[in-house]
Amino acid sequence: MKAFRIEGEFLMKDKWQKFVREVASKDKKSAMEYILSDIGGRHRTKRKNVKIHDVKQIKPEEIQDQFVKDTLEGDRGDN
Repeated sequence: MKAFRIEGEFLMKDKWQKFVREVASKDKKSAMEYILSDIGGRHRTKRKNVKIHDVKQIKPEEIQDQFVKDTLEGDRGDN
């Protein structure tokens, strides 16, 4: 698995709310799909109201989200 940092914004009622999320995923497409699903579920926002501006693969030392760090470390231990 790889770590990705995703930046974008979504429409919450009548205002655009910015977000930055880190996720562990096998590829860029899966990471984007996860974000669209997660934001839609948490905020009841339709996918067309979510704008993803940037998706970057990040190095393990750049990860800030502890859950993502733990997920990647656990994944390495299974090899």
